Amino acid sequence: VQLQASGGGLVQAGGSLRLSCTASVRSSSRRIMGWFRQAPGKKREFVAALNWSSRHSYYSDSVKGRFTISRDNAKNTMYLQMNNLKPEDTAVYYCAADDRLITSSIPNEAEYDYWGQGTLVTVSS
Repeated sequence: VQLQASGGGLVQAGGSLRLSCTASVRSSSRRIMGWFRQAPGKKREFVAALNWSSRHSYYSDSVKGRFTISRDNAKNTMYLQMNNLKPEDTAVYYCAADDRLITSSIPNEAEYDYWGQGTLVTVSS
């Protein structure tokens, strides 16, 4: 499975961006797709994830209420709508996918088999 992420850019604090991640292979019924981010000098961290079949979503506390994860099954594409962006959201954002995850493993980047290239999000103050 190849993942292609896009949509990053420069935005002022309080603004919005939408990231996209398109998979090369149609999602299986067990697929989890997620977003992680890595800020300069920091470890990569979990942002959000989506159960492809149930559409159940998961969010880190730092983005809950501001970010929304969704998917378009026909386009094999996952989205991350990011609103009310803050300077601390500045990072390279990565999409990831796996077809065997259990719920408790969703925030764990080591459990994901497939990764897209990163897309840079810069939020100016």
